[in-house]
Amino acid sequence: MKLHDCPIEGLKVIELAVHGDARGFFVERYHKEKLAEQGFDVDFIQDNHSRSAPGILRGLHWQHSPSQGKLVGVTRGAVWDVAVDIRTDSPTYGKYHAVELTGENGILFWIPAGFAHGFCVLGDEPADMLYKVSGRYNKAGEGGIRWDDPELAIDWPIDNPLISERDEGLMSLAEYTANPPVWE
Repeated sequence: MKLHDCPIEGLKVIELAVHGDARGFFVERYHKEKLAEQGFDVDFIQDNHSRSAPGILRGLHWQHSPSQGKLVGVTRGAVWDVAVDIRTDSPTYGKYHAVELTGENGILFWIPAGFAHGFCVLGDEPADMLYKVSGRYNKAGEGGIRWDDPELAIDWPIDNPLISERDEGLMSLAEYTANPPVWE
């Protein structure tokens, strides 16, 4: 496992060692001690698994109360995963970083609290995403920013994505800026 910093402070990419041959592969998806030796020491409280059909775009979501970081990876299919810095005191506020995650590339993406997170499915097969979270889920403490906010100018790599009604109704970055939540 190799830990890499991203251009936006706080975001990390974890490169996994995928051991494969003609029979298939084996990968160690998480090892607390190996990552702690590299300065990544997060207490995760839950593992989640989601499946999304081709053409789906989810996000951009965040949770502030309690704050929640996510370690995300894909076990089947491919996604273009996006994290937007929504820490109002950050020099990279409103900027995003994206990483392609696939079932084969052995990459995990750490998105700490203070970021909005979203992804779109690439290709013609569903994508299975596994993610560890650092805070318990609280519906009253969640929120989101529109995936297509022109101020963010995210260059999503799919045309005409399928968006949930909930995600279509999310706020803009300007609305978030005018009334940011208190992060716990």
